[in-house]
Amino acid sequence: MNNQKSKKRNFRGMSYRVVQLANSKNRTKLHKKDQTWLKEEFYKNIGWENVINLYQKIEEFIDNYQLEELTLEELFIEADRIGNKYLTHQEIKEYNQSLSREVNEVAEEIDKQFPDTEMEFIDFSQNNNIKSQNRQNIKTYRTVKFQ
Repeated sequence: MNNQKSKKRNFRGMSYRVVQLANSKNRTKLHKKDQTWLKEEFYKNIGWENVINLYQKIEEFIDNYQLEELTLEELFIEADRIGNKYLTHQEIKEYNQSLSREVNEVAEEIDKQFPDTEMEFIDFSQNNNIKSQNRQNIKTYRTVKFQ
C-alpha cells in the first residue's frame, strides 16, 4: 500500500476548520433575515466547496452592511474613488479642472443673484459694563452690522 498524505488545502491561508469557525462566528453577525436566506438557499458549513461559498456569501453581506452605514457624502466619495481607478492621471486632472471651473461659475452666479450688501464686524474688545461678580470670567461680544 502506498501511504501518501494528501496535500492540505487552504483558502486565503486558512485551513478547512478555521474557515468553518470563521463562518460560524460571522454568521452570528448577520441580520436574521439574511441568516434565514442562507439556510433557505442551502449554504452549508460542511465540505470544502460549501464552506468556501458560505464564507464568500457572508463576506458579501457584511460588506453590504458597511455600505448601508455610510452617509450620502461618504457614498459619493467611495463611488468617486472607485471610478477614479479606471481613469488615467491626465483624465482625473482634466475632470478636476473642469469641475473647478463649473463650481466657480455657479458661485459667481449665486453672488449675482444674492448679493451680500451687509458688512458685519465683531467687536472683541472687553465690555466693562458687566458688574456682577459671578460673570467676571465670561467674555461677551457684540456684533455690529453696517448697511
